Amino acid sequence: MDITVDKNVVEFKPGNAQETAAMEILWRIIVDCIRDNKKLVPIGEYIPSKENLARFVIE
Repeated sequence: MDITVDKNVVEFKPGNAQETAAMEILWRIIVDCIRDNKKLVPIGEYIPSKENLARFVIE
């Protein structure tokens, strides 16, 4: 997955079919055309040398 950051805009570009499917699921959870959209909020810490994993909660 490619991640591009341009000021306050972040783009996620899936690199394979599995990532595309996961992105579609995430998109459907976060984007709600009828009600309010949800947001990703970071939890914990992101230190690649410790654990190369970033966690977010969906609010």
